[in-house]
Amino acid sequence: MSNAPKYIHHVNFPTTDPERTKEWYSKVFGLKAITPKSNTKVVLMTRGNFDLHFTPVEEMDRMAPYHFAIEVEDWDAFLAHLQELGIRHTRPIERPENQSKFCYIHDPDHTMIELVFHGKRPA
Repeated sequence: MSNAPKYIHHVNFPTTDPERTKEWYSKVFGLKAITPKSNTKVVLMTRGNFDLHFTPVEEMDRMAPYHFAIEVEDWDAFLAHLQELGIRHTRPIERPENQSKFCYIHDPDHTMIELVFHGKRPA
């Protein structure tokens, strides 16, 4: 269908500390901060294949349902990476019906991030 969306370009979340956010997302997911060409205060981060944006705020709404999911290529290696960084995650859940696994982590502003792995997903 020609009018169907191609992909999500980026998502935008609040951050109470832009520098801490840059450091955390760089360390955990390998994203790089991009200097915006405009005078915006939004933090732009990318890996080339997906972007995340963060808008500075004075205070977070802890009850807001901020959540996104990231598919990881190597489940065990990524969980080991989190352990090396001292980042806690929920107990992984496996779904045998589609050979997938998932768990959750939180960034420093408590945005929930779902980590997903599909072992047999076609490329």
